[in-house]
Amino acid sequence: MFKEVEAAYERIKETVNSTPVMTASTLDEITDSECFLKCENFQKTGSFKFRGAFNALSQLSLEQKKKGVITHSSGNHAQALALAAKLLGIKAVICMPKNAPSVKVAATRGYGAEIVVCGTQPTDREKTVIPLIERYGYTLIHPSNDLKIISGAGTAAYELIKEVGELDYVFSPVGGGGLLSGTAIATKGLLPSAKVVGVEPENACDAYQSFKAGKIIPVENPNTIADGLRTSLGSNTFGIIREKVDQIITVSEEEIVDAMQFIWERMKLVVEPSGAVSLAGVLSKQMGLESRRVGIIISGGNIDLTGFFAKIRRRIKSSK
Repeated sequence: MFKEVEAAYERIKETVNSTPVMTASTLDEITDSECFLKCENFQKTGSFKFRGAFNALSQLSLEQKKKGVITHSSGNHAQALALAAKLLGIKAVICMPKNAPSVKVAATRGYGAEIVVCGTQPTDREKTVIPLIERYGYTLIHPSNDLKIISGAGTAAYELIKEVGELDYVFSPVGGGGLLSGTAIATKGLLPSAKVVGVEPENACDAYQSFKAGKIIPVENPNTIADGLRTSLGSNTFGIIREKVDQIITVSEEEIVDAMQFIWERMKLVVEPSGAVSLAGVLSKQMGLESRRVGIIISGGNIDLTGFFAKIRRRIKSSK
């Protein structure tokens, strides 16, 4: 599938943002390694998801584009598909769980997508989507298990390696597995000896369990602040991960917050919990990274800051 990642890069490179790779001497000192952060929080719609969405929609037939597309997502894929559809003149319907972050719901609606609300259980999304596909003929663009989504997601690691060269390790968050799958394909295609490590919250560790067991173990009632990583692996992503990923590790909720705090305070980067999970994996020191060159995919920066700014406004009012 490496050729598909290369083709995806050529297809989308004029539309997506070529996101910056950033470094921090303090991070290098803490880890005793040389770290390179691929900052997809600077991507259009605030996450890597736009890469896969635009790649997938660009390859639809005229008939499919005419009928429209549908997906289910708690936020980042929803926003990405909504914007990609808007740019390509395609109707987009997004099924979002009722507990999806309000900032992501508002952004998705702002890009012009039609939102259908569903329940919060893992099976609720597909139960809502299937009747709509049968009725209107929409094309389903799965958030992670679609091969075109995977190829598009892999262009982030592809860009990273093309820019910085040799890497010993590449860390990526894992939820549904689209980003980790694409990262593994791109990394192994360019650097066959590099190690690819997936990082997952302990409270939503289905990928970790599936990787160890050799079969898909669906997530059950995940309770993690990394809302973008609450979904289970799919058949395509699991197959790629089993073949190309070297290890999956887990991190605690506290470690995720610590990673967020580090990247906000030391690097001045607004990163969401899901986006900080890969850095949390590096900071956890579960892997021997001493004197290594380490790539870290920062997957997104869509976080609700309403409460933060409301607190500042209250402080201003109280001081008058």
